[in-house]
Amino acid sequence: REEAVLRARGALVAADESYPAELKYHPEHDWARIEGDTATLGITWYAQDALGEIVHFEPPEAGGSVAVGESYGEVESVKAVSDLIAPLSGEIVEGNPALADSPGTINEDPYGEGWLIRVRLGDPSEVDGLLDADAYRKLLDEQ
Repeated sequence: REEAVLRARGALVAADESYPAELKYHPEHDWARIEGDTATLGITWYAQDALGEIVHFEPPEAGGSVAVGESYGEVESVKAVSDLIAPLSGEIVEGNPALADSPGTINEDPYGEGWLIRVRLGDPSEVDGLLDADAYRKLLDEQ
C-alpha cells in the first residue's frame, strides 16, 4: 500500500534503460549473472518496461528445478500476467523473498535488488547459448 502511494506521488520511478555488459541474456527478456556454479536470474529492463508496474511475484521454493526455455513462475503487472522463462537449467537455490512485499523493486532495480531467483547450474555449457549485451540490444532493435 505504501509503495502504491509513493508511486502515485511520483516518488518511485522505473530504472533507466540499461543492459549491463557483465550479464548474459535470453531472447525471452531474462538475464543471468553467472558466479561460479550459480546464476542469479531476473527480467531485463525491456521486459519490466513492457509489463508496466509489477504488482505481484511469488518466488518458487528452493529445492525445485528450472529448465532452460521453460516457465518457472509468473510476474503480474497492471497490464498482464507473464510467464518467466528460464535462461538456464538448474536447481533453485533461493527466490528473492523481498519481492513478495515489494514487487515494484523489479521495476526500480531489475538488475540489482529486483533479482528473481538463484540457481545452481545443471549444465554450465548452456551459458554459451545466451546473448551478450550487444547481441541482446540488436535483438531488441529488430523487434
